[in-house]
Amino acid sequence: MKIHYTLPTEESYRQERARHPLVVAIGVFDGYHRGHQAIVRALLRTRRAGERSAVLTFLEHPTATLRPGEEPPPISTLGERINAFARAGVDETFVLRFDRAFAALAPEAFLDDVIAGALGARAMVVGQNFRFGARRVGDVAFAQAHFARSGREVVGVPNELLDGERVSSTRVRAALAAGDIAAVDRLLGMPYVVRGSVVFGAGRGHDLGYPTANLHVAPDKMLPPDGVYAITGRHDGRDYPGLVSIGTNPTFDGRERTVEAWLLDFVGSMYGEELALRDFRFVRDQRRFESVDELLAQMRKDAAAVSFPSFV
Repeated sequence: MKIHYTLPTEESYRQERARHPLVVAIGVFDGYHRGHQAIVRALLRTRRAGERSAVLTFLEHPTATLRPGEEPPPISTLGERINAFARAGVDETFVLRFDRAFAALAPEAFLDDVIAGALGARAMVVGQNFRFGARRVGDVAFAQAHFARSGREVVGVPNELLDGERVSSTRVRAALAAGDIAAVDRLLGMPYVVRGSVVFGAGRGHDLGYPTANLHVAPDKMLPPDGVYAITGRHDGRDYPGLVSIGTNPTFDGRERTVEAWLLDFVGSMYGEELALRDFRFVRDQRRFESVDELLAQMRKDAAAVSFPSFV
């Protein structure tokens, strides 16, 4: 999949679009939930023989520019979003900065200069609630009427509903903040994943007999509430049952929030390598223990209390 970080200006790109017109889906796609997946499926259905599919997304959430300080924490990183597009079969991704100049574009300018002009798109695919242009005055009906003269297609994809309510990134964040990971997984249509590279930690886990992998996770990625969870860890193409502790290690007066995973049956080292955690199931809250022995006793209970039927 080709990835672009600016709108193309090269003559070679315009020639390519003349040979292979573009069909583009637009959105932040944070979390790549069921609604986003429906938009990408519609994108691929709209693509005709000889055309290329593309997603136009943004480096940062538009709220960071429109209302600085109010932007929501991301459910997924940029890399996770791009990988999701690639797995779905999208040909190209455009990652743009949603800056003040972009936000100030009149809806006509967005359609003429960006979609038809710079991208040379034959069709545009968006969610039915999509709004664009300065003060968000543009909508699907506006785009359809505007492009009717040039024969360009605008597809408004109906909302995906779950339990009678619209699936949205806001709804996913609310479920994640509440620790309802089962609801998060249902809204995403796939397991919620926390991934990161394994880095050196304090080494206490090895000393205590429970060697943990300390994950360096993207600092702004939204995590489940602090606590101990049963998880499935995936490393080097293999799944391991295990536990993860998310929090500040209150027994050791920690101040930095960390993600420490203990994988059953794993032998070896994975420093500098990626570990992905999924299938979160809450075990207990974080708390301060009065002694290391008390902590060890609780850790043994945590391990004994977790059953992994899929691995039996």
